[in-house]
Amino acid sequence: FAAETGTASDAWPLARGDALSTGVVPGELPADMKLAWKFDLKDGAFLAPAVIAEGTVFVGDADGTFYALNLADGGVKWKDPRETSYSGGAAYRDGKVFVGDLDGRVRCYDAASGKVVWEYNTGDEENPGGEISSSPNFYKDLVLVGSRDATLYAIHVADGKAAWQYQIGDQIRCSPTVVGNRTFLAGCDAKLHIVDVDKGTAVTTVDIKSQTGSSPAVLGDRVYFGSGNGAFFCVDWKTAKIEWTHRDERSEQQIESSAAVTPEGIYYGSQDKRLHALDPKSGDKLWTFQTRGAVDSSPVVAGDRVYFGSADGRVYGVDRKTGKEAWKYEAGGRFHAGPSAAAGRMVIGNENGSLYCFGAK
Repeated sequence: FAAETGTASDAWPLARGDALSTGVVPGELPADMKLAWKFDLKDGAFLAPAVIAEGTVFVGDADGTFYALNLADGGVKWKDPRETSYSGGAAYRDGKVFVGDLDGRVRCYDAASGKVVWEYNTGDEENPGGEISSSPNFYKDLVLVGSRDATLYAIHVADGKAAWQYQIGDQIRCSPTVVGNRTFLAGCDAKLHIVDVDKGTAVTTVDIKSQTGSSPAVLGDRVYFGSGNGAFFCVDWKTAKIEWTHRDERSEQQIESSAAVTPEGIYYGSQDKRLHALDPKSGDKLWTFQTRGAVDSSPVVAGDRVYFGSADGRVYGVDRKTGKEAWKYEAGGRFHAGPSAAAGRMVIGNENGSLYCFGAK
């Protein structure tokens, strides 16, 4: 399944970059990035990560408008304002963009024109749909979307018809991660669910004793994710055994951030105001990096740096080897969403309603 994981360096088609949710940027980012442009909402907030494809940034805001912006200059290509709210990212494939909203609707847009191709409602006239605060992923001809109504929906990409639904015991706030014909869900029911995506049935579950909303990241046979009580897990997804659990001696603060994973290190933020780096094999601490606010932002790895936002209003670039600050931008306004990067540019939005794009001047 190498084809599913590879992305061209000019695209960031899924919220965590690829189907495995690795958070790794396929191309390079300039070492001394400058602000290329900034897009400001009159009011509203950016809580969701952007996706980047076709030279376009696709992102929804908390006030219910979904935007397609030019990656080059931040100009609006099209927008679709609705009476809803977005806190989950979109997903791009083959000229189409898919996104779920907090009213439980999944929309498929034509990426170039902004025309709605189809809409899928997780609810009906009697029951409102389950809030969708996570980002979609793909498997074959299906788009996979998790909802706070405790259901993973598999929807046919072509026509928006349901293929199957998979129910868990509590909300799904993570994005589904896909490897082979398996998808992983880290649920608010305190379990890691391993699901057969061909059938929409459970393979097995792993009890993690704490609810979680962070998206599982896959590296080889292992899947990595944090939890609500501050524990960070490494699970062998082939045997469904917990390989190790890391608990920071200083903190039991919640981990909302989804990890970025590389053979050299696992990187994630915590509400303890730090970015943590762990050894992928042992779970031993490599280093921590202190900020002045909660780090719910999901980091991305580009070359020898890891980039993320903090609730202290800054975007940081940290040297992966030393854990020392290598780059910083003072934005003001809390960052909840993680960055997205493609074509030598990095995009991140904050709760003040500003979307920042960094790159070479």
